[in-house]
Amino acid sequence: MLNRLLELADTIAIGGHVRPDGDCIGSGLGLRQYIKDNYKDKEVEVYLEEIPEKYRFLEGTETVRHEIPEGKIYDLFICLDCADLERLGFSAPLFENAKNTLCIDHHVSNPGFAKENHIVPDASSTSELVYELINRECVSKEVAEALYTGILHDTGVFQYSCTAPSTLRAAAELLEAGVDAPKIIRDTFYEKTYAQHQVLGRALLESILFLDGRCIASYIREREMRFFGVDRSDLDGIASQLRNTKGVEVAIFMDEIRPNVYKVSLRSGDIVDVSVIARYFGGGGHKKAAGFTLTGTPYDVINNLSKQIELQLEK
Repeated sequence: MLNRLLELADTIAIGGHVRPDGDCIGSGLGLRQYIKDNYKDKEVEVYLEEIPEKYRFLEGTETVRHEIPEGKIYDLFICLDCADLERLGFSAPLFENAKNTLCIDHHVSNPGFAKENHIVPDASSTSELVYELINRECVSKEVAEALYTGILHDTGVFQYSCTAPSTLRAAAELLEAGVDAPKIIRDTFYEKTYAQHQVLGRALLESILFLDGRCIASYIREREMRFFGVDRSDLDGIASQLRNTKGVEVAIFMDEIRPNVYKVSLRSGDIVDVSVIARYFGGGGHKKAAGFTLTGTPYDVINNLSKQIELQLEK
């Protein structure tokens, strides 16, 4: 499907969700490089919000566009790792005006909003899906680095339940292209700045347990982010670290995006499907990792979430 659509298009745009993470960035840059390597007569551009520093070693990050050109209409817009049109953010008009659209995604909440869709909710990552769709004999080292990085981050270094045998086979094949896995794992997943460690420490220190210790929550306000000198990309991994607390089934981490408006990240164990809870509040995601935005104080958010979490814990 993908190669057929690429053959038919002369101009191609690639976009992903707001606040792009490792999978969104890896799948986008990997697909861009694959097109440049194998379809040299095609024009291809990637549209994403600011790329966090740790991912800027990937080929093509310096070419990523953060604004859309006036009057530009693409033959094909490929939407990656994005569950709905609103999540595309600033690049949505390019998607709406494109002659053809394709969505490749692994979010269970994705309704299939493009003209053509390849949505596999059980897949580990969009990067793995892209790898399955491209010609594997034409994967350069640069393509492999990007897709490996994407798989790495959406599987938590292959420790999350979404890691399937196919995921490990894909990762092994990408390594054969010359990927330096230990360096990517260290530099993009484990290494943190001093400020990031401070914020994580604060989140752990000020966290609260509730629902008989089966849930944990923490939050950070905008003014505190300014104090520590961090931005939203520096908060990656806090929700997952909270979930590692013994006895906890659901972890909640809230970061304030406007006064009393919080981006809520949910992580769960084996019992609670947090994608159901996220959809209830207008968000989306996966069974064990989901999110949404809610207005109120942190305690308002916790009270609202408690009711939905209890419904599943009582089953």
